[in-house]
Amino acid sequence: MADFEVHLAGRAPVYQQIVEQVKRGIAVGKLSPSFQLPTVRDLAERLGVNPSTVAKAYAELERQGVIVTRRGGGSLVAGQTDDRFLASLREERLSGLVGRTVLEALSLGFEPEEVEASFALHIARWRESRTQRPAAARKRAPVGELDFVGSHDLAVELLFSQLRRQRPDLKLSTTYAGSLAGLIALQQGEAQLAGSHLLDEETGEYNLPYVRRLFPGQEVAVVVLVERQQGLMVAKGNPLSVSGLGDLSRPGLRFVNRQRGSGTRTLLDLSLRRLGVAPGAIQGYEREEETHLGVASAIANGDADVGLGIFAAARALGLDFLPLQKERYDLVVSRAVFATPELAALLAVVRGEEYRRVVAAMGGYDVARAGEILT
Repeated sequence: MADFEVHLAGRAPVYQQIVEQVKRGIAVGKLSPSFQLPTVRDLAERLGVNPSTVAKAYAELERQGVIVTRRGGGSLVAGQTDDRFLASLREERLSGLVGRTVLEALSLGFEPEEVEASFALHIARWRESRTQRPAAARKRAPVGELDFVGSHDLAVELLFSQLRRQRPDLKLSTTYAGSLAGLIALQQGEAQLAGSHLLDEETGEYNLPYVRRLFPGQEVAVVVLVERQQGLMVAKGNPLSVSGLGDLSRPGLRFVNRQRGSGTRTLLDLSLRRLGVAPGAIQGYEREEETHLGVASAIANGDADVGLGIFAAARALGLDFLPLQKERYDLVVSRAVFATPELAALLAVVRGEEYRRVVAAMGGYDVARAGEILT
């Protein structure tokens, strides 16, 4: 429970935030049946809230049958919570995800029958892919070629620039399409290398949960590229006194977003849910840019007031930066491709002193783990 946190200025009541975090912990297996929760006083001290707020949260959890309180024995996760409760949580989350996608498709003019057929087709393709050979075995780039699809980052641009300089014979294709699109392209055999910084809402872990779900039974290597600072970019001097994500719903404040499926967009949406801020309340939420520099340029040109991105992009265009979270950007590749000379050349650049030195000099990057193999 040490990772519990609440937002006192959030729209959701603090006691409700505690309730949701306990339920999420149970849903992802962090809190198993009979797990003993902190005492009301201990958790209140950790969170800096009134004990009555924690007591109210525990009472609500007990009313829902999520926890049980024993006289002199504290509050425990209910032993019979597993099947019914977890199934309900999963169904609720899935319904929300599918519902948003269906509504978006219908709003764009697609007929219900078209949406239903598309869902069925994607499910069929997914089932087929799980019975076939790994994606990399279905499609391999010719010797001397490497196709990258994934999230944009200045450290990635520098990586490919140095790789081209060291290996002018290497034909390198780069497509910045977002983290999720990169992983899907890799899974479908349309790329040999993906770049991702996706934060998993349930586990709080970067990239690995997505890899486990998208590549079941496949040999995939995950390599750390950099760790970096994400935050809010604003004009020099912060003339509108933006202090955090909670300000994004302020009337008149113009926001510029990253595209759907990008790791930055995923981080934003998760953070907004935690704060209880509705995307519809943010002016400019639907405006999308495909790169961090695109977001920074919109602010520098006066077309927007604030956007979420990396420190290096803000610094490059002379913007102020309000740090929010450190995240990990990974390179993902199939094990079959991992053994090729092309990947060996790329990893040599990542682990090289020149690359680390230049990336660190851009600001907002930590290169201590660059080249570390996670799986």
